[in-house]
Amino acid sequence: MRRLLSCLFLLLAVPVAAQDEGIVAGLSQNRVAIDATFVGSEILVFGAVKRETPIPEGELGVIVVIEGPSGPVTVRRKERIAGIWVNSDSVVVNDAPAFYAIATSGPFDDVLNEEANKARLVSIDESVWIMDRADRDDEKAFADAVIRIREEEGLYSLAEETVLLAEETLFSTAVTLPSNLVEGLYSARIYLTREGNVVSDHISYVSVHKVGLERWIYNLAHDLPLVYGLLSLAIAIAAGYLASTAFRLFSRG
Repeated sequence: MRRLLSCLFLLLAVPVAAQDEGIVAGLSQNRVAIDATFVGSEILVFGAVKRETPIPEGELGVIVVIEGPSGPVTVRRKERIAGIWVNSDSVVVNDAPAFYAIATSGPFDDVLNEEANKARLVSIDESVWIMDRADRDDEKAFADAVIRIREEEGLYSLAEETVLLAEETLFSTAVTLPSNLVEGLYSARIYLTREGNVVSDHISYVSVHKVGLERWIYNLAHDLPLVYGLLSLAIAIAAGYLASTAFRLFSRG
């Protein structure tokens, strides 16, 4: 939602002008299937800079952002009281992407300046949003906690200088998707920059869905939770009975 509002603001605030450079891009896959054997995947992003005029002056940069579905996240702070760790405080992070990977053709701060970053919400810090509240002075600490946890889980990453740029025309990079992806529609955004300013952008989409047994279990748990619970209980009882029977047989032998 925040990114959509930002895009609408840019459309209203910036007058429409002809672009000297555009982007023609593609993805190695537009659909990722998650099954019982899924251990991760990789998306190859490739493309070219389209021009109808000579190459403009200024340093060319390319940024590729793969973003998963966003949603609220509750972050809790733990404190040690009487020797026991307990939840002492919590904040709801209004908008945090489930997955966020950035690849750039150079150092991030060189490829995109601070003003353009804030306008486009490109960096990881800008992608995690907490609604301003006057009664809190430590909101950023909670947002940083979300970023730190998801970086440790491999869900957030910044890979600088990993976009290969050939003769200011062709570019390519590979983005690794971990095994702990969530379902949803993922966006692949590409920004073309000159001297740190965005001159063109492009967006494509990748669908990530569970298939096979994973899909059946997911649907059962969400559509028929009572049946799912009873089935889980029956499987646990059966597994316990089989384990105890096998133990008795081996003990007699």
